[in-house]
Amino acid sequence: MPDPVNRDTAQAWAFLSEADVICSAEAVTAAVTRVAAEVTARLGEMYPVVMSVMGGGVVFTGQLLPLLHFPLDFDYIHATRYRGETAGGRIEWKVRPREDVRDRVVLVVDDILDEGYTLAAIRDSLREAGAREVLNAVFCEKILGRPKPVQADFVGVTVPDRYVFGYGMDVHGAWRNLPAVYALKETTG
Repeated sequence: MPDPVNRDTAQAWAFLSEADVICSAEAVTAAVTRVAAEVTARLGEMYPVVMSVMGGGVVFTGQLLPLLHFPLDFDYIHATRYRGETAGGRIEWKVRPREDVRDRVVLVVDDILDEGYTLAAIRDSLREAGAREVLNAVFCEKILGRPKPVQADFVGVTVPDRYVFGYGMDVHGAWRNLPAVYALKETTG
């Protein structure tokens, strides 16, 4: 894998050309529409804070927000475990919420629920800040076959236990902008 600081255009194209499509752009659109209806059914009578997890959650959030037809406040948080790698490490808080969440219902929107440690840490931080209820909407949930420290309340699609990218998720910084979800080829070894 290339050094994430010295991005290689040829390598980024190689990732894409060798990847498998896991979720087409049409399936992505349908999933976002369905999640928006589910969120509206659950939160439509409330005035929640919708909080996007940067940077992966920005694509899903940007397409979800216009489909939510109820009043809301918007904020973001930036917590990461990946920092350009394909495996997570220690949680790094880059931006904490600016919006006061005390006694508020908060909907956290993220790109993927993988192992769940980052989303659990965000949930715990919001609860410590006084949120009345914290709900999670993720575009993808990775099926790992083992328990996770947090469950998503709203899920767009499920994906296999492979490294996925596109629709907000990156591979060494590239391809968050794809309208579909791809998976790196599985290697045998």
